[in-house]
Amino acid sequence: MKLSENAKQLLNARYLLKNTEGKIVESPEELFWRVAKYVASVEKEDRKKWENKFYALLANLHFLPNSPTLMNAGLLNGQLSACFVLPVEDSLNSIFTTLKNTAMIHQSGGGTGYNFSQLRPHGDMVSSSGGISSGPMAFIKIYDTATEHVRQGGKRRGANMGILNVDHPDIEAFILAKSKGDALHNFNLSVGITDDFMKAVQQGTDWKLTNPRTKKMTKTIKAQKLWNKIVSQAWATGDPGLIFLDTINKHNPVPEIGTIQSTNPCGEVPLFEYESCNLGSINLSKMVKLEGDRGEVDWKVLGNAIGVAVRFLDNVISANHYLLPQIEQETKSNRKIGLGIMGWAELLALLNIPYASDEAISLGEKLMKFVQEKSYEASAELAKEHEVFPNWEKSVFYPNKPMRNATCNSIAPTGSISVMADTSYSIEPLYALAFRRVGILENQTQMEINPVFLSKMRELGLWTDEVKDEVLAAGSIQHLEYIPKEIRRVFETSLEIPWEYHLRHQQAFQKFTDNAVSKTINLSKSTTIETVSDIYRTAWKYGLKGITIYRDGSKANQVLQACHLNKSPNC
Repeated sequence: MKLSENAKQLLNARYLLKNTEGKIVESPEELFWRVAKYVASVEKEDRKKWENKFYALLANLHFLPNSPTLMNAGLLNGQLSACFVLPVEDSLNSIFTTLKNTAMIHQSGGGTGYNFSQLRPHGDMVSSSGGISSGPMAFIKIYDTATEHVRQGGKRRGANMGILNVDHPDIEAFILAKSKGDALHNFNLSVGITDDFMKAVQQGTDWKLTNPRTKKMTKTIKAQKLWNKIVSQAWATGDPGLIFLDTINKHNPVPEIGTIQSTNPCGEVPLFEYESCNLGSINLSKMVKLEGDRGEVDWKVLGNAIGVAVRFLDNVISANHYLLPQIEQETKSNRKIGLGIMGWAELLALLNIPYASDEAISLGEKLMKFVQEKSYEASAELAKEHEVFPNWEKSVFYPNKPMRNATCNSIAPTGSISVMADTSYSIEPLYALAFRRVGILENQTQMEINPVFLSKMRELGLWTDEVKDEVLAAGSIQHLEYIPKEIRRVFETSLEIPWEYHLRHQQAFQKFTDNAVSKTINLSKSTTIETVSDIYRTAWKYGLKGITIYRDGSKANQVLQACHLNKSPNC
């Protein structure tokens, strides 16, 4: 098992078990055995065989599960899920019961999503007390403050998704919630968008805001005016994103249960209230056969990894400790899992395919189709071996396709686990060829030169002190004309890639992902508000389930920063 220095630093800080004095009492190898053994403990037969298979998958860094599984598997009352959605109903009792449940989930390492649209608007009547309502924003602020003080698993701060539907009377205040820059640090905010609203924007018509308590219209506003507010705020601060609720429900695998109103914090898992989900990602940078100077995807190794990973994630549902009976009930009724990928940009670089190319898009479709087919096969096998998920008869799979899991695939952002696997995030392009990662471990800074880039440059005899200095200074090689153009194209970084290609990648992977795709469209500082509007409209036209953009430098504390090693004492 070969771990990078950054991976070791992260494991030491967050994942390896410590004794009461805070001294580390486990090695990375022991961590992977602890997780493999515990997840295999629910096997009725061949337990040792599956323990060994799970260990090999983890130790070879072919697959890693979400952080709570790595942190808590095998511990007393270990909570192993990363993603939760909780209800927020229009009563003080519901609001504060959910807040208490949120604190427990965050303490165990999970993140939570909520839709606040049932809450009556600010200034509305409260008949029980004769007073007036504080409205959703007041309670979102309370949730944010509580999150600040409850660390996830004692290891990281909690994460929340706050959604308000586009027809709520307080939608304008919600859109502007982060305009001051120092508000709601622990929330991603997204507007719940409907097809009707998008059509009203296209047609330039009025849009009605409706009180959820009385169901009466409170205000009419030009749809375009509301749209302009959304996109200009996203341009200025990165929030709000959009969640396309009609698209999500069009693809809801168990529509008879009801409609889905919310997602987990990064948007890749739409969930019913009280549902949780277990995620994990295949490391594509390990799924390459290199032959000469041109590699190809190792479909056999990838197929095997998918089969074992689906079983692993399904076992987590059975082995998990549930914090609330409602969460156990909902989760086990649908047995949703979210197997995704990381290292996509590195895979493309290993195959000498530019991210901004039609070849990359078509390979993305082919690869994700393969992942989904193999995931479904594995889930169908598990259904034969155990049984179908309890709500199967109410699902789109009934009666022809017995399945163990209502969903199999999600594309998560893979923040920490990408660092551990020493690969690129999710399906994102390389952020920079060298960058510093700030704030991931308290105030420590991690420095990174991309390993695939480094080995390619050495292989081509292009790695000189001059190139090294340039890359450390700029994080890019696009300005170095003595490097062949085709090499420069392969190593274009996130901000150098046109937004159209970012979106087309998201579309390609969404086609074969039954949950959703979390992807940030990274934009340069000079991007216009009109461009953000184009991106958000195109995302809806492409049938995406959600969209997030981030314009470089629009937040004061930016986690990834293209490196200026030689020009800054802080890097």
